[in-house]
Amino acid sequence: MVNIRVLMLSWEYPPHSVGGLAKHVEELSEALVAKELEIHVLSVGSPDGSRMEKRNGVFVYRIEPYNISAPNFLSWVHQLNFRMVEEAIKLFKQYKTYDLLHAHDWLVGYAGRVLKHAYVTPLVATIHATEAGRNQGLHNDDQRYINSIEWWLTYESWKVIACSEHMRREVKGLFGLPDDKIQVIPNGVDWKKFKAGLYNISFGDGKIIFFVGRLVREKGVQVLLDAAPAILAREPAARFVIAGTGPMEDQLKYQARLMGLEHKVEFLGYIDDATKGALYQQASVAVFPSLYEPFGIVALEAMAAGVPVVVSDTGGMGEIVTHGVNGLKAYPGNAESLAYNILHALQNEVLRQELKKNGKRLIEEVYSWDKIAERTIQVYRQVRDEYLQSPWYKENNVAPGDRPEPGEQEQNYTAPERYSLVERRAGSFSRPERRNWQ
Repeated sequence: MVNIRVLMLSWEYPPHSVGGLAKHVEELSEALVAKELEIHVLSVGSPDGSRMEKRNGVFVYRIEPYNISAPNFLSWVHQLNFRMVEEAIKLFKQYKTYDLLHAHDWLVGYAGRVLKHAYVTPLVATIHATEAGRNQGLHNDDQRYINSIEWWLTYESWKVIACSEHMRREVKGLFGLPDDKIQVIPNGVDWKKFKAGLYNISFGDGKIIFFVGRLVREKGVQVLLDAAPAILAREPAARFVIAGTGPMEDQLKYQARLMGLEHKVEFLGYIDDATKGALYQQASVAVFPSLYEPFGIVALEAMAAGVPVVVSDTGGMGEIVTHGVNGLKAYPGNAESLAYNILHALQNEVLRQELKKNGKRLIEEVYSWDKIAERTIQVYRQVRDEYLQSPWYKENNVAPGDRPEPGEQEQNYTAPERYSLVERRAGSFSRPERRNWQ
């Protein structure tokens, strides 16, 4: 039995789901519980939802930010973090101790940092994407501010988990992280949720070209629409089914109308898991033409469901797919390349069967949650063992199972001593130029 209790912080957790992060945290938590870890998740809820539930073995606590009108998203995030800290204080009083804190992305960075130092508890962070990557650079003050919080979260974390080699290089380059602070652990998929015959929903006749994801620029749906005329010229019975919501939804619908594609493109909006599973199984090809993609869990879902995938050769998506083996890859942002590969998948039955077979094998051998949970536990064990041997642990006189309450055992440090202590707490510095203690 692995005796580890973890408090995870995430701004989304099902049924509150904005993007792929919610699904990742849910399925990782449940896989860790299956390995006999005790996992508590603190996330966003709704006024009419339950505040606490035990969901498939995971203790889930949901909070609402303060009922104060936030002038912008960043202010809302601050309110969320204050509420998270309030709720976490209650949890630490109830459970006395957590072995680790695990924060997912910058939106919970403040809460992660506060709880780390208040309760002398090591912090692990998973960076699912970066602001600079999403926007292909930092172009305004809000983006630079978010980037600085991302840096701060990685700086404060004992270990940083990246979901792909692409993301490892990205966080290392952006934040100056040392190699030994970053651990690559991919996302996973529960293939049982997508097995054939599980869903009995029909979406009509014709070859379905299916996309699911957030309707934002970096997901590349606009490129798929640009590729549609060339595809329809060769496959006039094909249909495009686009699922998801996002700020580009109206713009994409306008693009489809402007191109005369209203009768060939269907925007479904948000869909539940059953609808998504049925669409995967009825689709002739699943297409993910991302311009930026840290990982690409939807590609794994499609493979698990046995549908051929066509993706952009970018980021983590390019690492998952081996061209011509378990999927096809197009040049990012290139509608002609995308159309060619979609047609190749639609019109070559031998290739289709090979892609489906190899995709399913990849899921079972590499991307099952059981294997990913094992790798995550290895990180947890390493962090816990290093923490128990660290000066931070010893200087705070923390007995196992008896972490101090906030404010207890305070010490007065001179500036250099305070810097030295924080350096040990952080594990390793990311950017020496930020060591400007007053």
